[in-house]
Amino acid sequence: MRFRLPEERPAEPPTGYKIAYPVLSHDGTRAGFTGVSLGGALPYGVVADAACVYGLRHRPPHRRCDCGFHCVHDRAAAEALLCTAEHRAAVLLEVAVLGAYIRFERGFRSARQRVRTATVGPCACGAPAVALADAGWGRPGRRVLAPSCAACVRARTSVSLASFARLAGDGLGVLAAPAVRAGADAFAGSLGVPELTAEAALLQARLDWFQTQLARLGEPGAGGGEQ
Repeated sequence: MRFRLPEERPAEPPTGYKIAYPVLSHDGTRAGFTGVSLGGALPYGVVADAACVYGLRHRPPHRRCDCGFHCVHDRAAAEALLCTAEHRAAVLLEVAVLGAYIRFERGFRSARQRVRTATVGPCACGAPAVALADAGWGRPGRRVLAPSCAACVRARTSVSLASFARLAGDGLGVLAAPAVRAGADAFAGSLGVPELTAEAALLQARLDWFQTQLARLGEPGAGGGEQ
């Protein structure tokens, strides 16, 4: 007996969340995204149809294949993926799940999607990102971009967040996430006197260590002589 999955006919396309790397074409005229895992070899635009990553001729999403656009139901679950070292430079996408899809416990696998918004995290230095700059790697014909503040862009190929949205087209919205420090300030605001005292002691210990290192560098022979 073959079991058929229940059919859904929602009035509005379901919303999903995923992470991806922003990409820029080699001539700088087109922008899009590429996946962080299985679909990384197939960059896509804001509105795109899925293709089988194995080159099979069935129509995604096939029940016996992994093809199709993957996303999760919960925004927090997608944000958690950005904590891993290899995904720190990825961006968070909010997508509309279009066409045929298979619903799972944690998300969807769909035939088509539309990226509504891309949220760009802070620069590697912790400052808010104002641009997407060459990350130093890419796919054939496309440079992968990473969040960057104005001070860290330097001479790298880069586009502003607004320019990336314009190059991607189809009404994409690109937002900058708050700086890393903003979260720390919010955390500090919820601390009581004992916690703040402990934090101050930790900062003082670090300051003492730095002062010790500076004193050592000032000692004769500690910093290396003239060559």
